[in-house]
Order: sequence, then C-alpha cells, then structure tokens
Amino acid sequence: VQLQASGGGLVQAGGSLRLSCAASGRTFSAYTMGWFRQAPGKEREFVAAISRGSLTTKYKDSVRGRFTISRDNAKNTVYLQMNSLKPEDTAVYYCAADNSVVVFNIPLVYDYWGQGTQVTVSS
Repeated sequence: VQLQASGGGLVQAGGSLRLSCAASGRTFSAYTMGWFRQAPGKEREFVAAISRGSLTTKYKDSVRGRFTISRDNAKNTVYLQMNSLKPEDTAVYYCAADNSVVVFNIPLVYDYWGQGTQVTVSS
C-alpha cells in the first residue's frame, strides 16, 4: 500500500491542524493505521493508531485529549486532528499501515510508511 501524508504547516501554540493520509494500492480497510512523529535528534515515536473498523484507538499520553485519530475507509484516508498544539508537538509526522489485527504503538511493527509532513508549532 502507498501512503501520502499531507496537512502539515506552521501554526501558533494553541492552534489546530488536521493531517490526512491517503492510501492506495491495496484494501485500506485491511490495515491498522498509525501516526508517528520524529523531532530533530530524536527517535521516531508513536502518536496515535486506529483499528481497521475504528473500534479501537490508542494515543500517546501527552496527546490524549488534544489529538483525535479517525479514518474513512470509503475514502481510503486516515486523519489526525490536532488541537491545542504545543511547541513540543513540532516534528515530522508520518502515517503508517500495519496488517495486524492488534493495534500496536511500536514503529517496527508497521509495514508501510508515508513520506512525512512537517508540523511546526511556534510559541
């Protein structure tokens, strides 16, 4: 499956952004989808994930209550709504797909990755 992330940009602290990740190539609904991020000099970290049928979601503790992951299987797209953004949310955000049923928060589990979209939050 090919993934294309978009929606990043520059926003002031407290603002909002909505990331999108469009999938193509295989049956989107067969994949658990995740969002990860990587800041300069840091390892890639889990942000959020959603199961195939949207019944299960998981979040990094520091984004829970501010970020919401969702998906539209008819549009082959997963979203990450980010509200109340903080400077520490600044990173390149990646979407990823995993053909497991279980929703994992480990990057190594995910089989396919998008190219990343930059999110910069100014203070």
